[in-house]
Amino acid sequence: MQKLQPPGWATPKGYANGIAARGTLVFVGGQIGWNAAQEFESDDFIHQTKQALQNVHAVLTSAGAGPEHMARMTWYITDRDEYNTRLRELGSAYRDVMGKHFPAMTCVEVSRLVEARAKVEIEVTAVLPD
Repeated sequence: MQKLQPPGWATPKGYANGIAARGTLVFVGGQIGWNAAQEFESDDFIHQTKQALQNVHAVLTSAGAGPEHMARMTWYITDRDEYNTRLRELGSAYRDVMGKHFPAMTCVEVSRLVEARAKVEIEVTAVLPD
């Protein structure tokens, strides 16, 4: 995979502006902050985010992939202010699960998610090299 950084652009922190990759595509459907039994263990945003990331990691692993194969992430969050005020904790939770692999990323605030207790939903596209 190759990170795409247009000349003269400031270097992004915690994501890439773009990724170029070739190989087998792996699509991870939106993962929320519940465990493998589909039960929420917490209503805390950081706890749910870390669990959602662990769920993404588990799906990637089942495809023979890992965080290093992520090309794109889309985050749907229900509270932009909480996201912004807890960025330090969020970054720590992210690195605990995904290491220092930062794909192209989009984050969107939504009014609600399908599961009423969910505060975050994360989907990923990964590429396993040929």
